[in-house]
Amino acid sequence: MSFKCAHFDALDSRTLFTIMRGRVDVFVVEQTCPYPELDDVDINLSTQHLYAIADNSLLAYARCYEKNEQYSAIGRVLVCKSERGKGRATELVNAAIACCKKQWPQRPIYIGAQTYLLAFYRSFGFAEVGEQYLEDGIPHQDMVLNTLN
Repeated sequence: MSFKCAHFDALDSRTLFTIMRGRVDVFVVEQTCPYPELDDVDINLSTQHLYAIADNSLLAYARCYEKNEQYSAIGRVLVCKSERGKGRATELVNAAIACCKKQWPQRPIYIGAQTYLLAFYRSFGFAEVGEQYLEDGIPHQDMVLNTLN
């Protein structure tokens, strides 16, 4: 799968629409979780939108951003239904980790993982920090990847 990476202002209107539609389809509709999917992180000048699109459909997406002065972060990780089970999530997370390392080489990478994906994120070297919590009714766990090793 070939990924593109761009700031919000570099996304053309069709690409932006495809990304936003795909995110709402997965995070709001599929997960039956009504919440404000779009936020100011999307338009932050340092946020990178990592995506793969084919035939005007979003195949996979993640956003890489500055969580705070201590961490970079990966969020809104998704692979569309038709691409699941093909190793696409591994490709996507590897690309997102590379993006964060390039943009913020001295920062560990944070992710707020849905708990059913803990083993998946551990396979990249992420480790749990803190306690599990509910976010929009879905169990989550904060995880950090130390990129300085």
